[in-house]
Amino acid sequence: MQTLTPAELERYARHIVMQEIGGPGQQKLKNARVLVIGAGGLGAPLLQYLAAAGVGTLGVVDDDTVSLSNLQRQVIHDTDQLGEPKVASAAEAIARLNPNVKVEPHPTRIAGHNAMQLISNYDLVADGSDNFGTRYLVSDACFFAQKPLVTAAVGQFDGSITTLRPFEEDENGNPNPTYRCLFPDRPRDGLLPTCAEAGVMGALTGIIGAMQAMEVIKEVTGAGEGLIGRLMMFDARSFRMETIRYKRSKKNPLHGDNPKTWAEILEGA
Repeated sequence: MQTLTPAELERYARHIVMQEIGGPGQQKLKNARVLVIGAGGLGAPLLQYLAAAGVGTLGVVDDDTVSLSNLQRQVIHDTDQLGEPKVASAAEAIARLNPNVKVEPHPTRIAGHNAMQLISNYDLVADGSDNFGTRYLVSDACFFAQKPLVTAAVGQFDGSITTLRPFEEDENGNPNPTYRCLFPDRPRDGLLPTCAEAGVMGALTGIIGAMQAMEVIKEVTGAGEGLIGRLMMFDARSFRMETIRYKRSKKNPLHGDNPKTWAEILEGA
């Protein structure tokens, strides 16, 4: 493992004095490789806090460019970067925030032909995408690649987040649930309004994105209790949180009673 420099010891001092993080936990962060899907509303605060926390390598997947309507919530970008690829804009912001962090930009859309290759090169994945197709694809690929996934979603005033490790078992020897155990059926295209159609509170993406960063840091360092088998839901209107538990479904196509291969999953997507 790479050791911490004197400057890093000072930079991360507030982590290092914490019993559950300490020097060993900060070293784990420095040596971690985290892939972030999307440099938008969720990805912006997520990337900023992971960079500030000292995650050594951040991969960023996004095929979009910065537009004026993004800036109401995508706080990693600014007005001077309009028209610039989001992965490049994010990399510039991260370099200003913490030059110790290596950024690996992937200016592409994650899809069936490249998902496994992208995900397999990292220790953990955080999904901040804005559509169900990508969420199902990423969660399926993380299962087959055996990579932990922290996935979140937002809509208008509401947000949710969970952590997935379905390739492992719980304390009772039962397989952890998959994303498809939580959401068995993918909504058909056009059934739910997009962010552009329905709108979203900018500050909400900051709250949920920061929660994602917290979950990633916990997964990397081993601190606290992760959201495995639990979905945390946040209502910004009333400022209330609720957590529901979910379990493995025998009907899920990944490790249910009739498991499918990666190729079969893609074919049915």
